[in-house]
Order: sequence, then structure tokens, then C-alpha cells
Amino acid sequence: MNRSTKARAPNPENASLITRFRRSKHPAVSLSRDLLWVACVVGTIALLLFLASGTWPAVVAVESGSMLPEMQVGDLVFVVAPDRFSPLLTAEEGMDSGHISFGHPGDVIIFRPNGDGSIHPIIHRALVRVDADQAAELLAFDNPHGGIITRGDNNPVIDQVTTHPGIGRIEPVRDEWIIGKALFAIPLVGYLPLHIVEFAILIIAIIIIQELIASRRREKD
Repeated sequence: MNRSTKARAPNPENASLITRFRRSKHPAVSLSRDLLWVACVVGTIALLLFLASGTWPAVVAVESGSMLPEMQVGDLVFVVAPDRFSPLLTAEEGMDSGHISFGHPGDVIIFRPNGDGSIHPIIHRALVRVDADQAAELLAFDNPHGGIITRGDNNPVIDQVTTHPGIGRIEPVRDEWIIGKALFAIPLVGYLPLHIVEFAILIIAIIIIQELIASRRREKD
């Protein structure tokens, strides 16, 4: 005797936690789901940028006019590892080889002044390499070491005769202080990371408002 079988509807309580999280219409869960999606998108973009550039941060925003006219305040600069695509060249080396970057010989580098990671990186042109003796003789450093002499294209003097708040006089740039070299820049887009906190607050506010509107529509239905 054949017995007919009836399909049983799945019990919501038996659904996996991930499934319930995906399907839940609770406002708090929906908001969390939207924020998680945004975080995943941002994380994926960051990972792709790192893989392409070979360094981090892979983009920096220009905050001052020291590199005018080639780099404007608010430009978003894409950064690659110092040896990516080609060796890092100073302006002195660039004049010999014909290498031009942002309108002038030599690469524009992004570096941590005096190796201090708590200070915003500086984006200036690499001019020439000096050894410890040259740093002592030409620049009169008390504890000289070799490195790269740098200067903003729009600045009248090299960085190594100036001081930086919190660290004192800027030293010749050691290789390990270099984050990378500038590849290209996109105008105005850099204003976004310069105001990342305000932008994040705006995005979260939009998501919350959108979720509240959607929740009210569901209640009416």
C-alpha cells in the first residue's frame, strides 16, 4: 500500500543564522546588512588597489600647494611601490635618462618624514641621493646618514633645511621611509578622503533614512 507523502514547509527556526540574517526584515538587521555590504565593497576595492600598487596606502590626497602646478590641492594621487614598473629615479638621474614625472625629471615620492608613522606622509620630488659624508658637509647634520634629498616643486628650498612640527629638522629620506612613488593624479577626487569622516557620516545617514522609509512601506503593506 502506497502512502502519499506531503512536503513539509521549512521551519524558520531551523534556518541557518546566515539565512535568517539575509532574509530578516527587522530594521536593525536590515541596517546592519547594508553597512556590512558597504564594508565589503570598500574592503574589496582596498584589496584590489593594494594588489595593483604593491604598497599601502595606494592613494593619497594632496593637502597643500607645495607641488603646484602639477598637483593641485584635492587631487587624488595613485601610489605604487618604489620599484613598481621601473626603478625609482631622482631628478638628477631623471635628467640623465630622460625620465619625466609630473612635468619634471625624477619621481615624486611619498614618504614618512624621519620615519615617523604618526605624521601625515609628505609627497615631494626626489632630487638627489647623498651619503652620510655629504649630509654632514653640505647640510650640516649632527648625526648624518645617507638618503634622498627632496623638495616640493613649488617650494623655494629643499625639505632638509626645514623643520616639521613634532620631529624637528627633516632628514634625508631613507629607503625604508618611502611608501611609494606617485603614478598619476585625478583632480578634485582627493577631497573625499580629506573629508572621509563627514562622508562616512553622510553615507550612514542616507542608509538609515532609506531603511526607515522602507520599513514604513512594509508596515503599510
